[in-house]
Amino acid sequence: MRISELATRTGVPVATIKYYLREKLLPEGERTSPTQASYGTEHAQRLGVIRALVDAGVGIAGVRKVIGVLEQPPENPYDLLGAANAAVTPAVAADIDLTAATALLERMGGDAGKCFPDQVAAVAQALAALDRAGFAVPERVMDAYLSHLSAIAEAELAATPDTSIEDAVRYVVLGTALVEPLILALRRVAEQVAASRRFAPGPSD
Repeated sequence: MRISELATRTGVPVATIKYYLREKLLPEGERTSPTQASYGTEHAQRLGVIRALVDAGVGIAGVRKVIGVLEQPPENPYDLLGAANAAVTPAVAADIDLTAATALLERMGGDAGKCFPDQVAAVAQALAALDRAGFAVPERVMDAYLSHLSAIAEAELAATPDTSIEDAVRYVVLGTALVEPLILALRRVAEQVAASRRFAPGPSD
């Protein structure tokens, strides 16, 4: 299909597609003439991935990292998970204090030495932001966070496809980038549901 047909099929404007081509996020089409190229299903699928990441708030630099993982996936599943997370994790100051973050990891039964440094630093940065705001997560609430997030992680890893490395890469990378907004949205809805049960007036009120 021509680039105009690709744009119609995917809903991505031609100008945007050309930008992705220039940025090497989208592979070149097959040349049919000096000024035209033909695009296939793989281009439409790649555009779907790119747009989903952009819509989820991932910047172009992050998208480029994700595409890199998709094109050259690590063979080791643990390294794959780390690469997927790193692709969508903002940079954190190298000198940040990791003490509180390490303590939380230990409460989850983890070992900071076996975790990817960027992820531990991201936890530390989030904790530091809470501290600057003078807000402390109550211990019973933090326990709930750690317990339920551990269960989510176990369920997600158990569901990773074993049909092919490509399927596993797509699941891990896109699941990392695109599911977090869903989890955040569901958390807010769950709070509304819980609040309605706790505070909503009964029939006699």
